[in-house]
Amino acid sequence: MIQSDNVSRRKFIHNAAVLTAGAAAAPYLIPSGALAAPGREGANERVVVGGIGVGRQGTSDLKIANAANLVRIAAIADLNIKRAKALAANYEAEAYQDYRKLLDRKDIDAVITATPDHWRSLICVHACQAGKDVYAEKPMTLTIAEGRLMVEAARKYGRVFQVGSQQRSTAANRAGCRMVREGRIGKIKKVLAGNLPSPWECGLPAQPVPEELDWDAWCGPVEPLPYHINLYLARTNPGWMSFRPFSGGEMTAWGSHGLDQVQWALGMDDAGPVEVWTEGDKLPTLTYAEPEPNNRGNGICNRPKVFFRYPNGVVVEGGGGSWSGGIFVGEKGTITIERNLCKSDPPEIVGKPLRDKENHVELHLRNWIDCIKSRERPAADVEIGHRSATVCHLGNIARWTGRRLRWDPAREVFPDDAEANAYLDRPRRKHYELPNTI
Repeated sequence: MIQSDNVSRRKFIHNAAVLTAGAAAAPYLIPSGALAAPGREGANERVVVGGIGVGRQGTSDLKIANAANLVRIAAIADLNIKRAKALAANYEAEAYQDYRKLLDRKDIDAVITATPDHWRSLICVHACQAGKDVYAEKPMTLTIAEGRLMVEAARKYGRVFQVGSQQRSTAANRAGCRMVREGRIGKIKKVLAGNLPSPWECGLPAQPVPEELDWDAWCGPVEPLPYHINLYLARTNPGWMSFRPFSGGEMTAWGSHGLDQVQWALGMDDAGPVEVWTEGDKLPTLTYAEPEPNNRGNGICNRPKVFFRYPNGVVVEGGGGSWSGGIFVGEKGTITIERNLCKSDPPEIVGKPLRDKENHVELHLRNWIDCIKSRERPAADVEIGHRSATVCHLGNIARWTGRRLRWDPAREVFPDDAEANAYLDRPRRKHYELPNTI
C-alpha cells in the first residue's frame, strides 16, 4: 500500500502532498468459493469499486456499472464534497474529499476515475501502488511522459488498467479495424481522420469559490487560476476541456477515440507515427476572457491541418474523417470506421454496414470487470491508451512548434530537437509531482 508522509489529511486537501511508493502489491485474487455457483449467490461476485472524480463522465460510468450489476460501489471521492456525498448516498457508500482515504481501504478492489486530465496520472499511479485495478477515462494523459510512468506503474504492481476508449469493445469497430489490418482493401494508401482542435488559454474572470469545493486542490499540479464555473465544469462555455493548462483540447478528448481507431486499424498499438507536421499558418494564440461556447475556439484552433506518417509510409491526414474514427483508403476501396459503425465503398467489401446498438460504455466496463477476474489484459490496456494519447499529443506539439518533427516511438523522444522535447511533459506545482520511482 501507499506509505503516508507526515502531512495530515486535512492539510492534504489544501496542498496534496506527494505520496511515496510502497512495496509492490500482490495481484488481486478472488477467493475460492467467492463466486457464484449453481444454486449459490457468490458474496464477492461483484467487484468492489470506488469512484474518484465524479463529475459528468464519472457519474455516468458508475451509474452504468451499477445498473449492469457489474460492481458494488463502496466509496466516492471528489474535491467537491457536496457532490461526493450526494452520489455516495445513491449507493449507500462512503464519501471522501481526500482520495487517499479511499485508496487506503482494503475492501476496495478497483477504482473508476474520471478526473480532469491534469489530475489523472497522479491518481492512477497512486491507485496502482495501492493495489487497485483501474478504469481511467480518456484521454489517459495530459503529457507523453506521464503515460510511460503510468504504464510502468500498472506493470510493476500487476494491475488491470482499462482506458475509457470504449470503441475498443464494440463489434462494429473491432470488425472494421480487423478488416483494415487483414488487407480487405489491399495496401493502405492514406487515412483521413478528424481535424481536431487544440486547446486555448483561459482568462475567465474570478467568481466566488463554492464552499464545498477545494479549488486550490482541484487545480492540483497546475498553477491555480481564478475559479469560474465555465472552467470548473467539463463542457459548458467552454469548460476545462478546452483550456490548455488542464487539457489537450478536442485533439486529445476526441482524438483518444478517433486516432485510437487509426492506431488499432494500422496495427500500431505498441508503436506510432515516425513523423508529424502541419500545413498552413501556425496555430494562433487564443484566450477566452469571457464565457462563450467552444465553437469559435474550435474553429480557430483546428488549424493548421496536422499530418502523421507511419513506419510503413501510410500518411494520416487531419480532415475529411470523423472525430470518432477514420476513412481508410486502400487499393481496392475504402473502409469508414466511426463510433459503432463500419461501412465500405464499394459496399460488398464489408457488406451491409455494421452497426452496434448495445451500450458501448457498458460493454467496455464489462470487459474490464471480466479481466479483473481473469487477470488478462483488457481491450484498451494502459499501453494502448498511452500510445493512442501520444499520437494526440504529437498533433498538438506539431501545432505549437509550427514545423515538421521526427518522432522515435521506441525511445519516445524527438531526436535532436530540444524545443519539441520540452513539450513531452509539463511543470508541476510543488507537492503535486509524480513519484521519481514507481
